[in-house]
Amino acid sequence: MGLKKLKIRQSVVFTALLLVLVVFIGFVEKKGAKRSYHGLSVKVRGISDVYFVEEDEIRTMLLKEFPVLSEGEKLENIQLRNLEEKVESHPFVKNAEVYNDLKGEVMVAIDQYRPIARITRPLAADGYISSEGMILPTSSHYTSRVLIINGSQADELLAAKDLRKDHQDLLDLIDYIDDSEFWNAQIASLEVDRNGNVKMYQQVGRQIIEFGKPVDIKEKFEKINLFYEEIIPEKGWDAYTRVNVEFKDQIICE
Repeated sequence: MGLKKLKIRQSVVFTALLLVLVVFIGFVEKKGAKRSYHGLSVKVRGISDVYFVEEDEIRTMLLKEFPVLSEGEKLENIQLRNLEEKVESHPFVKNAEVYNDLKGEVMVAIDQYRPIARITRPLAADGYISSEGMILPTSSHYTSRVLIINGSQADELLAAKDLRKDHQDLLDLIDYIDDSEFWNAQIASLEVDRNGNVKMYQQVGRQIIEFGKPVDIKEKFEKINLFYEEIIPEKGWDAYTRVNVEFKDQIICE
């Protein structure tokens, strides 16, 4: 068989396979278009058993907002992107994926934001800070035991919406505490004043730790650790009420 004839044969085979593929895709799409809606399934992926988004809440919201989600409705009439946008409008939903399965069921998979701190105010509503630095409202369904942030800067923080823009240093400090099993258990709250200076209050121990600005974080925690490992064993837990690690190469205990 000549080279020219071989190329012609390969071209014919390729064209035939392409036509088969086009016909198959058309058949599948036609069959899919005829499929009917047969239910709604919502799955929220929990984070350490924390569920700020309730599956029943999302299901009820979608069924109310989208009457097209009714038994026997053609799937082609259900705009999945519109459902995704509605689910993602929930303040605790980080991401939502909506798709159909082969049985005609609409599947909703949800990822939540993870709160790592709670901003508290004595005369106004609280708010959470997510691991991404987003400001979230509190939930009527769930309360998370996380680091408490208070002080005269609380209003400004809650108004920021996204701490990555103007408060990245503070977010870095919160992340540092959240990432450490020891400090996450030991540091109960941060008081942040209008100038951004931080005071730390402990779960165990009455000393107030004056941290200063949330910079040189690792070095300052090394000094706090030195206070725990060397000064406390020698002087005792009740020897000091104030520990200042704000200044470079200094630990001030009073």
